[in-house]
Amino acid sequence: MGRARLAELHGVATSYEPAPGRTVQVPEDTVVAVLAALGVDASTPESVREALDRHERRQRDQLLPPCVVVRPGKAPRLSLPEGTALRVRPEDGAPHTRGRAAAGTRRADGSLTEARTGGAHTGGVLTGGAHTGGVLTGGAHTGGVLTEDTTADGFLTAFAALPPGAHTLLAEAPDGRRATAPLIVAPDRMPLSPVRSHGFLVQLYSLLSARSWGMGDLGDLADLAAWSGRALGAGFVQINPLHAAVPGAPGAPTDPSPYRPSSRRFPDPVHLRIEDVPEYVQLRGRARERADQLLEAAATLRTSVLREGALIDRDAVWALKREALELVRTVPLSPGRRAAYCDFLAERGQALEDHALWCALAETHGPEWRTWPGGLADPRSAGTARARAEHLDRTDFHCWLAWLTDTQLAAAQRAARDAGMGIGLVHDLAVGVHPSGADAWALQDVFASGMSIGAPPDAFNSRGQDWGLPPWRPDALAASGYAPYRDLLRGLLRHAGALRIDHVMGLFRLWWVPEGREPTEGCYVRYDAEAMLGVLALEAHRAGTVVIGEDLGTVEPGVRDELERRGVLGTSVMWFERHYDSAAAAGAARPLSPGEWRADCLATVTTHDLPSTAARLTGDHVELRHRLGLLTRPLAEERASDAVEVAEWLALLGRLGLLPEGPGDEEGAVKAVHRFLLRTPARMVGVWLPDAVGDRRPQNLPGTWDQYPNWRLPIADAEGRPMSLEELVASPRLRALMDEVARLAPRNRSL
Repeated sequence: MGRARLAELHGVATSYEPAPGRTVQVPEDTVVAVLAALGVDASTPESVREALDRHERRQRDQLLPPCVVVRPGKAPRLSLPEGTALRVRPEDGAPHTRGRAAAGTRRADGSLTEARTGGAHTGGVLTGGAHTGGVLTGGAHTGGVLTEDTTADGFLTAFAALPPGAHTLLAEAPDGRRATAPLIVAPDRMPLSPVRSHGFLVQLYSLLSARSWGMGDLGDLADLAAWSGRALGAGFVQINPLHAAVPGAPGAPTDPSPYRPSSRRFPDPVHLRIEDVPEYVQLRGRARERADQLLEAAATLRTSVLREGALIDRDAVWALKREALELVRTVPLSPGRRAAYCDFLAERGQALEDHALWCALAETHGPEWRTWPGGLADPRSAGTARARAEHLDRTDFHCWLAWLTDTQLAAAQRAARDAGMGIGLVHDLAVGVHPSGADAWALQDVFASGMSIGAPPDAFNSRGQDWGLPPWRPDALAASGYAPYRDLLRGLLRHAGALRIDHVMGLFRLWWVPEGREPTEGCYVRYDAEAMLGVLALEAHRAGTVVIGEDLGTVEPGVRDELERRGVLGTSVMWFERHYDSAAAAGAARPLSPGEWRADCLATVTTHDLPSTAARLTGDHVELRHRLGLLTRPLAEERASDAVEVAEWLALLGRLGLLPEGPGDEEGAVKAVHRFLLRTPARMVGVWLPDAVGDRRPQNLPGTWDQYPNWRLPIADAEGRPMSLEELVASPRLRALMDEVARLAPRNRSL
């Protein structure tokens, strides 16, 4: 019982429900290992008792919690000694004036003097209040003045007057104890687009143009956004994560998955359009000659993908771009661009310096930082401090690359908005980072050592999943005031009209798998969802960014409701939208009619992890999985089940009058499923770009590694012939589909 109590106090679940009414107990060894990763020894009865005693003393002695998160209209529950004085130091260091001050004077540091029990609201800063039942209350707020009233409403009103931001809460108890804690005041909801919109979903690397260097780049993204916004009335383009990748070790290729990045805080410069760097055109002499040779090599690489059937080779692309960028860097920046670069360095600060240093050290010692010599595995060691000086030039090179990539991301978003897009670019936040990457090195104190996140066994995967990504430590996040999380979001939202969050359920809980154990031997660890959502709402509010949560798969009760209340759009994929509450098997669950869909969602037919629509309609995806040995039932049984499901959907489309082309018309069926989406109340309707030209190949096939070319395929037509961006734009099949979409979803349709 003691260990279970200790686990509960630290958010570690000792059981879980893989299905309603069925409870599975977590192995004791797993609970011990997970608690150890949280800095808690639960290995023996004695250590459990000591840990419980320490927790009780800490709770009793601490004046303030590690971090306080509050929404407008809601006051935090603070258990404080009677007579404790509170004050708030605003984020900007200046008082937020709201009406006439009742009492108090401003200090030199920008904070305000506190008032004791009775309470005063001074310049928008909350001070003390009466203590009732362990909860600090305040006074009634009248015309900007907090009067002396012991009701909780006054305390709540005072907090509600604080502007959104990351402030500091200060407390002083009558016995002289003092404490400070980050105070995050978060908007109640995320921003929402006031109009319905449609747009493309695409993996950027797969979108090659006649100017690409072997994979899609930010110039291609800007072109796609400008064309689809102006010509098709599209409101957004959603892309895969552009996070920085972990470079391959000698003799090993870079992991092409955009969902196992080195860093989520900075984009990968492999996405740069080299010719769009202003200094490129100023190359002269031998540097120009070499740049022209690299341009020719890039054209050969592009041709091999688009015309000869080669796979996208990220490492070959980066080898050419890196050499070209090293040439470009010899050209001095103009005064204005030098000033802009310095501003970027100052704005991104220590996070950028750490990221760039990791990149420089990885070039010298390889990407596995745990094996680096001389104390370099510790980013704050004396050895690492010496390395910062020794690798100053190469570190600056990687800072410069991050700046160039940031400027081209900004240009792509400007192109989208200039084309009339209400949202523009929809960026994607991966659920975690590679354990050998820059973020795991620089932020070791907030990642749980020896743990990996994944998913428990379910109806679709009896063995569970281990994604090989270290999880955030919820206690370390709170102790830091969620600074790493805030920094991550702020960087991603710089040039985004919307942000998709992969596995958004991870804001509530994550499945932790101890190193060396099977995914079935993991357990859930809970996060402070109020804080995680609050920080997200704050940063989205500041950036004016819509938030989309990928909430597919196993979702615990209440999570979707809470996300909807906070303004996070869900993800609804047509094939999964059924009445599962009335039938256990997918084949027996009736599809939802368009009017039964939720409105606050991004509606799609498919995703990067699922078969393309053409493959689904024809059954090609079953044949592919059969060839790769991925089926769990006999081929004939899988074919029959799949055919029944497709026939059911086609019958529904026919009854709704959405399939005038009749049966047997593949292009007509693809149009029909999109007509269906546009009949739902969904705020956003996404068209998987490969669907528009009949591509039958998935970009990623879960459950495979080297058996299938995941994340390395260019967009292709129905015959598997790769297509350039220019060919896509000219495709009659694409234009016919998008004309139908535009007809049913006119630009700027208000909600």
